[in-house]
Amino acid sequence: MSTGEAIVKNVIKNSRSRFHQIETGFMRWTVAHSLAVLRVSLGSIFVLFGILKFFPDVSPAQELATRTTGILTFGIAPADMSLVLVAALECTIGIGLISGRFLRLTLALLGFQMVGAMSPLLLFTGDLFSGPYHAPTLEAQYILKDVVLISVGLVLGATLHGGRIVSERVRRAEDYTRYHPAPSK
Repeated sequence: MSTGEAIVKNVIKNSRSRFHQIETGFMRWTVAHSLAVLRVSLGSIFVLFGILKFFPDVSPAQELATRTTGILTFGIAPADMSLVLVAALECTIGIGLISGRFLRLTLALLGFQMVGAMSPLLLFTGDLFSGPYHAPTLEAQYILKDVVLISVGLVLGATLHGGRIVSERVRRAEDYTRYHPAPSK
């Protein structure tokens, strides 16, 4: 093997090693912080959507929320009051998620809210799938994305009692460095 080939081979080996170190560092960061990022981002969405509902005719979901709440409360809650209640519920959920406090209660409220948010799929099926070939309307798409929010709630709920994200690559890297310390310079 010529000197040039040896240099190229060494550069490739060092590049792979460096890439592996960067990738492992990124994985270590995501394992440590991704649940918090998920929790805060979901909480931010709830706060922002909730705030919109406090102002009449600002939220694109206002009409759907008042129709749904009217049916679910058997008409007991007036439309204005029901919208304020939904707004307060969403903001409470958002603040609970962002702060990370009272997560068990917050996730229970999230589950309760998601039942209400998904119920228009049963209550107003004809209106929500009235596009060509029964394609979902924009409102239906707005509701269907709640499946993702429910999934996030399930992931966060799974971590309430010590569940966590574990990366096999990070674990192996930590084991390797524990048993093969870097040589001193």
